[in-house]
Amino acid sequence: MKSKLKLIICVFVIALNISFAQLKPVEYADGDQKLSGFVSKAKTPLKSKAGVLILPAWMGIDDHAKETATDLSKLGYNTFVADIYGVGNRPTNYAEAGQKAGYYKKNIAEYQKRIQLALDQLVKQGANPDKIVVIGYCFGGLGAIEVARTNMKVKGVVSFHGGLSRDETRTVETITPKVLVCHGADDPYESEAEIKAFQSEMRTSKADWEMIYYANAVHSFTDKNAGNDNSKGAAYNEKAEKRSWKAMLQFLKEVL
Repeated sequence: MKSKLKLIICVFVIALNISFAQLKPVEYADGDQKLSGFVSKAKTPLKSKAGVLILPAWMGIDDHAKETATDLSKLGYNTFVADIYGVGNRPTNYAEAGQKAGYYKKNIAEYQKRIQLALDQLVKQGANPDKIVVIGYCFGGLGAIEVARTNMKVKGVVSFHGGLSRDETRTVETITPKVLVCHGADDPYESEAEIKAFQSEMRTSKADWEMIYYANAVHSFTDKNAGNDNSKGAAYNEKAEKRSWKAMLQFLKEVL
């Protein structure tokens, strides 16, 4: 029995390594802080050389972000997985992740700076600077929305079960990038007040935005490692994951 289990684990690890074969580490920096992201260049890139920047969830660069990068590169997009926390600062548990993500939420300009540095790397790695979309998961979903709020040079942003809140003292600016929000209809981490405030912000900013709700989905519905117990507030939902992926692909075709 143990030998069979070891064999299954070995096969899984080999398959995972093969799927990530296109990923190459890229070292860059924010001042003295070393950053290490991943690029996945399309073997058959689109004529537009379109690029997608991936902003990981609160644990930092994970297998989900890497898998997204490789899957999109197979479809012709040049991709880059951003390193927000930096080398030596990555969380090892949820408590640390909450603290580190919380820091960037409070110091939003520093989060925006790390995202811009990653965008620069995506372009440096060959993506067309005029054909870029930013996508993010959970904490990274908030980052994607911040890209739109600050009108970074991108065509659009996609947030998967991401944070929606903003400092109410900030001025609402006109938003140029198109916005797609994929949201779990039962997500307990975004209050009705925050959702209404976000939608009001989108209207005030005259954004071209869309928000899709997925039935029976809570937080982290795209993460296969989140379990399947909705009562915990975060759980994987296969239908929501597949439908939101299709919605994103449709969005990419439209804006890129």
